[in-house]
Amino acid sequence: MLFYRASLDVSRDLAQAVARLLSVHRGRIGTRRGRRSLGCFAQAVLLLRFKRQRTAVADLARDNAASLKTAYRYLPEALDVLAAQAADLPEVVAEAVNKGTEHLLLDGTLMETDRVHDRGSRRDRCTPEGTVTTAVSCRSSPMPMGGRGGTSRAERGGGVSPVEPGCTHDLTAACLHALPALYAAARHGVPTLADEAYIGAGAGIRVSARRPRGAAQVSDRSTQGWNSYVNSARAFVEHGIAHLKTCWRILRHVSLCPWRISTIVATALVLSWLANRY
Repeated sequence: MLFYRASLDVSRDLAQAVARLLSVHRGRIGTRRGRRSLGCFAQAVLLLRFKRQRTAVADLARDNAASLKTAYRYLPEALDVLAAQAADLPEVVAEAVNKGTEHLLLDGTLMETDRVHDRGSRRDRCTPEGTVTTAVSCRSSPMPMGGRGGTSRAERGGGVSPVEPGCTHDLTAACLHALPALYAAARHGVPTLADEAYIGAGAGIRVSARRPRGAAQVSDRSTQGWNSYVNSARAFVEHGIAHLKTCWRILRHVSLCPWRISTIVATALVLSWLANRY
């Protein structure tokens, strides 16, 4: 067997911040000292390797001299602890309204996955009996983003709604999870900017105008100006999603249960906020 040295391109301060959150969690649930096979810092490094390098769980277990069952128990625990620090969508929207934010941004993205979870409500390719046979992607539904900066949970970049199967349209996912809160924000004078996938979402959801049919048709100047404003404002959320997928490589291809994608994305938001702070 060949052994070699390796490094993890995150700061030690970030790992220590995650370890402190895990230590608080262990104290809350009453874990006694010396009863865990891994300490808080080792569990934090395990989480960061999974998020940053997309390390296989079997490799994480081997490198920590722990069983595979232990690694599969520690990893979801760390994900849940970090995800609990992220704000819910209604919390993000309420904070944006209270701060007088000019607008919210709404977008969704697809996450590639190689695992499935039996659930009758899934609408990926299913047999007549309702058992999932294949699943190539899931949709991490809309990510409204409002106030930037600050220290409250709602100001840490945005919120993530529950995941939906990859075949779900953006507008359908928004109707299920995001639009009620966004309608409430619109009634308080905070509209939401979105792309053309959300045409017909309702009052308060403002989208760019489509180009008229026909190759010779050109939008008028006012329409072009509106589209330029919407697209330039939406660049923030597009960049945010791209940054998350670039920085935390696990978002490029999720190997855990697809129904945990929302937790994984929320953890990435919290880690990005902690990385900027430390």
